[in-house]
Amino acid sequence: MDRSAPVERLTARLREQPFLVDVALAAAIGLVTVVLPSGSYWPDDVAAFVLGVLLVAPLAWRRRAPVAAAVVVVVVCLLELVVSSQFLAANYAALVMVYSLAAYAPRWAGRAGLAVGLVGALLASFQYYSTNVFDAAFPAGSIGVAVVAAWALGDLRRARMLRLAGLEERARLLEQERDQEMRLAATAERARIAREMHDVVAHSLSVVIAQADGGRYAGRTEPQAATDALEAIAATGRQALADMRALLGVLRDGGGEEYAPQPDVEAIPALVEDVRASGLDVDLIVEGTPQPLPAGPQLAAYRIVQESLTNVLKHAGPAGRAWVRLQWRPDALELSVLDDGRGASAAGVSDGKGQGLRGMRERAQLHGGRLDAGPRHGGGFGVHAALPYRSAR
Repeated sequence: MDRSAPVERLTARLREQPFLVDVALAAAIGLVTVVLPSGSYWPDDVAAFVLGVLLVAPLAWRRRAPVAAAVVVVVVCLLELVVSSQFLAANYAALVMVYSLAAYAPRWAGRAGLAVGLVGALLASFQYYSTNVFDAAFPAGSIGVAVVAAWALGDLRRARMLRLAGLEERARLLEQERDQEMRLAATAERARIAREMHDVVAHSLSVVIAQADGGRYAGRTEPQAATDALEAIAATGRQALADMRALLGVLRDGGGEEYAPQPDVEAIPALVEDVRASGLDVDLIVEGTPQPLPAGPQLAAYRIVQESLTNVLKHAGPAGRAWVRLQWRPDALELSVLDDGRGASAAGVSDGKGQGLRGMRERAQLHGGRLDAGPRHGGGFGVHAALPYRSAR
């Protein structure tokens, strides 16, 4: 059994009720310094009893209103010098008040309490012990040492509370920073998923539409071509479904699912073949020696080519022609996707400000690259991107 648990619970409860603790402390000091010694002066010296009660009572407000409580104690001590003929045991309340001023009051009030306490030590020595300077030196020094010790303990208490407050503030700021980082990470993840879903859905639907249109016209004269188109549609649909499941899997609880690796630059030739099978005349040109490229930029390269070919299918049409060029330069991989704009939808060529193009540009910038897109001179549309092998720090 942990014996410290009850003590910790009691300490926690006492910290939650500081005023009740101070009331109990004032009552305890009053019992020891006023009630128990009252037999020596009660009922002959009623003033001493009243002064003792007035000295101890303000201790109940030593943390809630330390300056006001200290003023009451100082006034009562001055009154004691005039009225009482003996040094009261309740004067120990003044030491507690000096401690409280140093610990809980403003800094100026703590220093003022120390000065007033030292002056009170001199006055009490001359009043109750001896008017001779040498005879009063020892009691004045003893009381002065007690005052300084009480002030020092209070100042240490203040320093400890300030340190704890600083640690609590630091913990609060760290918690806020953690929450902000989590929100930013969630926002970035949502944006990434949105880009991935757009690329998968837009590309797959464009291929399906192109295959369906081609199969519909070829089915009247070439049944085999229609069958091939349906098979291509089924394959594209299954691949799109698998990609969607992989993307949506990150939103589910539990990390036990296993997913296929993300596409990279090596998957671009297969992507071009799929688009070519949908009816678009597209050529792939690879120049240079492949260089090591991190997984993030590789995925970005694949998605840029995928989105660009999707736009070609939508805007240039199957009757158009496209070129995909990969250039492995010394410092970066450059991508170009061009079309001649001779398709049925060439009149509706985008101005380069669509959602898909914005997503491609964000992908390139995320990995320290750049992307430019716009109409080509003489017709058609072009997308040019550069992805550095190492992101700039």
